[in-house]
Amino acid sequence: MVLYALPARQKVSAPMKLRSVFVVLLILLGCYYLSFRLIPAGAIAGLIQKGLGNGTTSSNVTGPLGNFTTTEASAAPAFDPEEQQNINVYKRVLPSVVNITSTEVAYNFFYQLVPQFGQGSGFILDKEGHILTNNHVIDNAQSIEVTLWNKKKYKATVVGVDKNHDIALLQIHDATGLEPATLADSSNLLVGQRVYAIGNPFGFSGTMTRGMISALRSIQMPSGNKIDDAIQTDASINPGNSGGPLLNSHGDVIGITTLIASNPNGGADQSAGIGFAIPIATAKAVLDDFARYGRARRPSLDIVILPIGPSEAEQIGLPADYGVLIQRVLPGGAAESAGLHGGSQQARKGNELVILGGDLIVNFDDQEITNARDLTNAMNAHHSGDTVTLTVYRGQQRLKIKVTLSEAKQVIGGDQDRGQ
Repeated sequence: MVLYALPARQKVSAPMKLRSVFVVLLILLGCYYLSFRLIPAGAIAGLIQKGLGNGTTSSNVTGPLGNFTTTEASAAPAFDPEEQQNINVYKRVLPSVVNITSTEVAYNFFYQLVPQFGQGSGFILDKEGHILTNNHVIDNAQSIEVTLWNKKKYKATVVGVDKNHDIALLQIHDATGLEPATLADSSNLLVGQRVYAIGNPFGFSGTMTRGMISALRSIQMPSGNKIDDAIQTDASINPGNSGGPLLNSHGDVIGITTLIASNPNGGADQSAGIGFAIPIATAKAVLDDFARYGRARRPSLDIVILPIGPSEAEQIGLPADYGVLIQRVLPGGAAESAGLHGGSQQARKGNELVILGGDLIVNFDDQEITNARDLTNAMNAHHSGDTVTLTVYRGQQRLKIKVTLSEAKQVIGGDQDRGQ
């Protein structure tokens, strides 16, 4: 062990003691002045917090009402994968979505002409300026104006309409830099898929909402027309969304937003968590008609159908546990001309009155028909005037029947029984 001697204690004079005290006081006064006068309150604490690595800093504002200290993030956080997907879909599709303003002239109480304005949405199909939207967005309009995402405005003309499916094709001219939307295949949609709606609800342009496919079902339009295989979604849809695109998670168009569920208790039309879109496969078929014939010529079998599953087939005693049962054959239609049979026995399926005993369709031109959706897809691949072969069960007998498809007529008077 090595021992070190402490230095000998030195004597300090009185003047030296006073000088030391003065230096200490001077240092304390300097620290006080720096802390409370020159350096904002909380700045030191903010530096300490930053040093702890929690990604925040503090700032202080002094004013007539006193001191206010806020804690702020030092950097924007990274987006999680779900947020990034939302952003990517929005950025990709927004340039393809348009705002549509229609003007209709009406007479007021004093028999004076008064312009009435309506708003909706649509999306660009090609570089030539064709735009797809709902017919009810532009119906009876004297003038139509299209506003692009970059606020540029163009007059639009109507190329074609299909009132049965609530579809309208518009065109704008002399527009440059158009970004067409990408159309998806809507024949394989599943309940639970994530979907996005972009449009102009209540005139708020470029609004995106998100949800999922809640169901795939037939719906009755306010006009009385029926849309088969409509896409039901819980994505928030409001007035002004009509005609806009319903998108999958890749940003491809799977449907045209067209309808919201009515509030049974009255009040303003607004999102109730139930909205509907026309499947894009139906719109493609209508566009093909426009290109071929210059107008919509959707085919029809002129029948009212009932989808059949295993439970229904067992209860009714059918020879197949799938297909669509013909409830009614409409007079003068394609099915009646071909000799197809409707039902004659009334029954109830829950609260619904149905008619049993008709032909059961199980095949359409060698394509198996397991449900109403299969029949819709098969019809969309044909035109009025085409002759197809249906395979049906009549009782226990399996038959092949040739049918020449008729042209779907617009429903007048709200005929809610009209089917395929």
